[in-house]
Amino acid sequence: MRIAVVGYGKMGKLIRSEALVKGHTVSAVIDPVALDAEVTAANVDAQSLEGCDVAIDFTHPSVVVDHIILYARLGIPAVIGTTGWYDQLAQVGEAVADTDCAIIYSGNYSLGVALFLQVVKQAARLFSRSGVYDPFLTEIHHAQKADSPSGTALMLATSVLEAFEGKHTIVEETLHQKREEDAIHLTSVRGGWVPGTHTVYFDSPQDTIELTHRARSREGFAVGAVQAAAWIASGRKGFFTLDDLLNDVYLAVEK
Repeated sequence: MRIAVVGYGKMGKLIRSEALVKGHTVSAVIDPVALDAEVTAANVDAQSLEGCDVAIDFTHPSVVVDHIILYARLGIPAVIGTTGWYDQLAQVGEAVADTDCAIIYSGNYSLGVALFLQVVKQAARLFSRSGVYDPFLTEIHHAQKADSPSGTALMLATSVLEAFEGKHTIVEETLHQKREEDAIHLTSVRGGWVPGTHTVYFDSPQDTIELTHRARSREGFAVGAVQAAAWIASGRKGFFTLDDLLNDVYLAVEK
């Protein structure tokens, strides 16, 4: 498989290394500012992507939507790890639907996070039925992370929201007043070099249950992104999330 690595920051470097370890060819490394010898082009266009079987994009929310639309137009399957653009999901989904391309997006490609999300979904259903627990979430990332809250935190919060009767909104901002009863509060902290820590709380007057995923490094994200690239480039068409991959590759085994 010939892979284009789009965005050559910390994640891009890990993805390139993981792709080579897995026996793939990295046919392009695209970044507008990186000076590394591996970089083959500064701009994402038909010329820089020529000959690629799939693109893995960890860039910036300000440019990634244009990238996705270009991948779809060129018929190049793509793995999107960039977050902070989900307010444009509907627009992007429509653009991809008019093509024969395949795009998969996720706020986190770690297998551990994908399985953790399934655990949180089931836990949220159970605690909602109890009628006494109140959910809320926290997430911590390194100081250089470009978006807040993280895409992973939003996925977790959305899963909890969908399971809890009486909860209708997610509040991401700092609260300077009493929280509304129908809201789930999601807080973010940025500092240091933390790869990512996400905690979901279910609190009652009697006890607190905490479910936490703590990443030790970014390597797990790269492993999952390369796996997603192989999955999305195997003849699929459409707009997918990591849940689709998980259901196809892992959960299908249980059926």
